[in-house]
Amino acid sequence: MKQYHDTKGNPFASLSPAVWRASTVVFDNFEDFVARKSRQPDGYSYGLTGTPTNRELERAIAELEGAKHCVGFPSGQAALMATVMAFVRGGDHLLISESCYGALKTFGKKWLSQMGVDVEFFPPAIGGEIQKFLKTNTKMICMESPGTVTMEMQDVDAITSIAKRNDILTMIDNTWASPLFFKPLEHGVDFSIESGTKMFGGHSDLLYGSVSLNNFDQYSVLRETQSILGLNCSPEDCFLVLRGMETFELRLRKQSASTLKIAYWISQQPQVKKLFYPPYEGDPGYPVWKKQFTGSGPLFSFSFAEDNEKAIAAFFNNLKMFSIGASWGGTRSLIGFYPASLQKAREFSLTQDALVRVAIGVEDPQLLINDLKNALLAWESAL
Repeated sequence: MKQYHDTKGNPFASLSPAVWRASTVVFDNFEDFVARKSRQPDGYSYGLTGTPTNRELERAIAELEGAKHCVGFPSGQAALMATVMAFVRGGDHLLISESCYGALKTFGKKWLSQMGVDVEFFPPAIGGEIQKFLKTNTKMICMESPGTVTMEMQDVDAITSIAKRNDILTMIDNTWASPLFFKPLEHGVDFSIESGTKMFGGHSDLLYGSVSLNNFDQYSVLRETQSILGLNCSPEDCFLVLRGMETFELRLRKQSASTLKIAYWISQQPQVKKLFYPPYEGDPGYPVWKKQFTGSGPLFSFSFAEDNEKAIAAFFNNLKMFSIGASWGGTRSLIGFYPASLQKAREFSLTQDALVRVAIGVEDPQLLINDLKNALLAWESAL
């Protein structure tokens, strides 16, 4: 990763970036203070919009994304919500993929729809068919590819092509692939959103989100939105993300290789009904993944051959190496459970089955396979 802090000629030339903490920024004179708002979006007028530590991280992420600009937020969730809030207003039509992050869908249903926004959900495994969902007032299309839990792939190229022709903004949650394996801006997406909580931070000990983009005017609006909504990022967390990014590529390539091995193994087990993982050739999203992505994230889902609550509990309670948790992207493997009721409640559901979501860390993949094997035997014995 490129080093942004200058060490040449510095009497304390540390390889590690400094942590600049501040709430109040002072000014040299009256004129500077009066014109303080003109310092944005890149400069410093108040600690709320960042210090040099925040800017260093934003520049590093922008470089990874192939973007001109980046705005950091205190979580991936905050980055998603702020992007919508910055550009969508009452009377606009907002399209959200059914497999987007749950909090974004809830925000649309329970908040934006009460503010006069026409919120509509579309099938996650879609491409050019998005055309039939467009309205004259469609303002933005929200994507996540692959989708949360059910891992559907959207044809991003087809969607952005149609969006551009209709002057519609597009955003995507790109956390699964990260900019290492997919660069949304190169595929016509306006806003590439990452949950830095996951792969960038990489150690399950912080919250961070980022929005990368190329348009300066939109960048100015996003920075203002960050300020107005009070979505400041801790410089200490920014420092930790910067530190995590030094090993980001090493970790992700290791985790990706392990995930491929484990996912293919689990697809062959008799206790497993279906694997949900686009890099798997039997997955319906495989053609899109193969065409548009250059690698795979450390996350997949699967369903059991039989939806038996007692057996599922036995599976989870017999795991030794996997911790039970809802997040992912860290060095330690995690596993989570999503009951059938969640899938049945969706408007466009890929499955009616309960799902297990598996996040692979940096442990020995064979040890993780052995752990899953023992847990699957416990599931079978409990039937």
